[in-house]
Amino acid sequence: MHPAFSVIFLTTLIGAGQGMFMALVTGQVYSMANLLEAQDNVRFYAMGSLMALVLLGGGLVAAVFHLGKPSYFFTRAWRGVTQWRTSWLSRELIALPAFMLAVFLYGLVHYLGWTGPLFVIKGVIPVDASLIIGTLGVIMAVVLYVCTAMIYASLRFLQEWHSPLTVANFIFFGLASGFTLTAAFSAWSGVGLVGFYGTWAVVFTIVAAITRGFSMLRNSRIKHKSDMRSALGIRHPKITQCSMGFMGGSFNTREYFHGKSPATLEAVRLFFLICVFALPVALLAASNAMQSEYLPILAFVVQYLGLLAERWYFFAEAKHPQNLYYQTVG
Repeated sequence: MHPAFSVIFLTTLIGAGQGMFMALVTGQVYSMANLLEAQDNVRFYAMGSLMALVLLGGGLVAAVFHLGKPSYFFTRAWRGVTQWRTSWLSRELIALPAFMLAVFLYGLVHYLGWTGPLFVIKGVIPVDASLIIGTLGVIMAVVLYVCTAMIYASLRFLQEWHSPLTVANFIFFGLASGFTLTAAFSAWSGVGLVGFYGTWAVVFTIVAAITRGFSMLRNSRIKHKSDMRSALGIRHPKITQCSMGFMGGSFNTREYFHGKSPATLEAVRLFFLICVFALPVALLAASNAMQSEYLPILAFVVQYLGLLAERWYFFAEAKHPQNLYYQTVG
């Protein structure tokens, strides 16, 4: 498939935003259970929610540029949600704004200081409005992860994507980047939770490496249901395409094939394996040992650049069956 940079930015930005929000709620729960030192609500949770909203909004803006005519977003966007019964894209269009509203309310409650306990669970965990909103927001974040991933995992004819591993990868990549960003935000804010968020970021990064490794192994062993013989309806053992029927490109050749060499694909894969997994783990481990304020920030920057490459590779490794007809210009 041809990687569309608008979708690459959409999925990576909202994934990091979802992960960051889930990290904030996780830290709040630990703090309320007295497992972590309580943090200043306005400075940390409210500002963190604002950062998550900026990421989500950036992803939404990127999605607009994926439209043939971006101006249609303002006049026809409502039509996109009408197929929610059958379309994962429609479900995503509903889940994303709903999740953004939850993030906004969560940050607003902290900013206004409406964090007085409503009741206490087992005399240990005080439950306030922010915790209730945060819990609902976490559920909505998971729903959004699933909706986004299922847009691709539900496509049976793209065998590289049609797997539960696609959903797992979207979730764990988002959690890894979100927790890494929250560790960086903690370091920048001077909040003593860098080690906490950094540890979780390492855990999610390792899990993401495992699921992506299984995904790449699976994709390398796929036996595609269509080949040149089945595509043409000819059973001859040797079929060679000499021409695709025209000399120039077309919509099909532009949108369903990346046009890069195997060497380029291998270079991109090596780049994201290093930048998404190896370097962030090393940088976060070093920051924990050196008590550095800058290494977590560098870890997120490196990991996000790697995620852009990984998402490009995710699209490029999917082999659309129509490319059987367009292999040689002639």
